[in-house]
Amino acid sequence: MKLSIILSTNNGESNWNALRLANLALSKGDTVSVFLLGEGVEYQQASSPRFNIKEQVERFLQSDKAGIIACGNCMAIRKQGSSQECPEGGVEDLYNLVTDSDKVLTF
Repeated sequence: MKLSIILSTNNGESNWNALRLANLALSKGDTVSVFLLGEGVEYQQASSPRFNIKEQVERFLQSDKAGIIACGNCMAIRKQGSSQECPEGGVEDLYNLVTDSDKVLTF
């Protein structure tokens, strides 16, 4: 299955749960894409010992069936640069993820 997850919040608990689900889906053999939109581009800033988002992202990015793309406009609004954990993309990338996916979840 091709699963896309759209993160549009910077809430630590929500993003931690979304990434745990993404990692579970990878372990089941699925292909998983995460698109960061709006406040979602700030997702790593909410990492904490209780909701260790960084750990989940590191595990996620180890898979060749995983990918993250971030809205470039949303990053520019927040004066945020592109990185491996938050690579710049655009609305066309979001469109392609949605049209190519079997399921799309939003958090």
